[in-house]
Amino acid sequence: MRPTVAPFPAARLRRVRKSPAMRGLVRENTLAADDLIWPVFLREGKGERTPVPSMPGVERLTVDLVAEAAAEAASLGIPAICLFPYTEADARTEDCAMAWDPENLTNRAIRAIKSAAPEIAVMTDIALDPYNINGHDGFVVDGEIVNDKTVEALVKMALAQADAGADILGPSDMMDGRIGAIRRALEETGHSNVSILSYAAKYASAFYGPFRDAVGASAALTGDKNTYQMDPANSDEALRLVERDLLEGADMVMVKPGLPYLDICRRVRDTFGVPTFAYQVSGEYAMIQAAAQNGWIDGEKVMAESLMAFKRAGCMGILTYFAPRMARRLKEG
Repeated sequence: MRPTVAPFPAARLRRVRKSPAMRGLVRENTLAADDLIWPVFLREGKGERTPVPSMPGVERLTVDLVAEAAAEAASLGIPAICLFPYTEADARTEDCAMAWDPENLTNRAIRAIKSAAPEIAVMTDIALDPYNINGHDGFVVDGEIVNDKTVEALVKMALAQADAGADILGPSDMMDGRIGAIRRALEETGHSNVSILSYAAKYASAFYGPFRDAVGASAALTGDKNTYQMDPANSDEALRLVERDLLEGADMVMVKPGLPYLDICRRVRDTFGVPTFAYQVSGEYAMIQAAAQNGWIDGEKVMAESLMAFKRAGCMGILTYFAPRMARRLKEG
């Protein structure tokens, strides 16, 4: 429906912009701390943190420090934290067995967070790339990333995380059929209340580079991920993928990356009316940080503006490395 606007001067659209009070009264979208999910990187050790050079301000944290960070996030009103493990090259294997080890970094961190900050929801990542000697999200057999064998491994990984106390599972691998397989396994093992936030429309993007540095996958990756992640040229395909994942049991869906794919966020929300999330990925974060550090942009304002874009596009939540910084700004008014 096209809005009706009276001719000038009966309509002066600047009237409602004349003061902060007036702008606030007509603001169509708002950003709050409870719109944010904070992705954090894990490392082995105790009491240690390692900066990620390609992501200024982001660090890999040991489990004890991640638990402290989760408690801080909860105090800021951030409802969820998402865990990504950094794995040394010599710990990666062909069989990826560490992915479902109850004592791996992620599962230990889940338990530590639940002890330190039980009020915060813990989200996890389900994909084999942190544990795979080939750097891929699935098993590689004769140069092919195989689907069905990978799904079996992802189910084991999901159950280990659910057993550890995860609230939200985030399958990010883009294998066919994995949502249905994980949902069935959760139901069969008494984990019916564990949610699935599916990376339903994950594109084969160049914006992931700094993330791969952060989890140690850059050097390990052989080839590319074009056979399982989406072609950046496609839009209708995203809707088919989202519909499939919803029918298989996803509770929420994700579009990744975020800002370059706001059109997909809008289409998903308008088409399905389901909880729709976006991931403001490492490359997006790094570009903002780099430009701000060079004095080319106002980093605080661009951070807030970029996050508001997701709300305007229909997202109910955003995974962003800016989460604690933005939450502090919101808390300070």
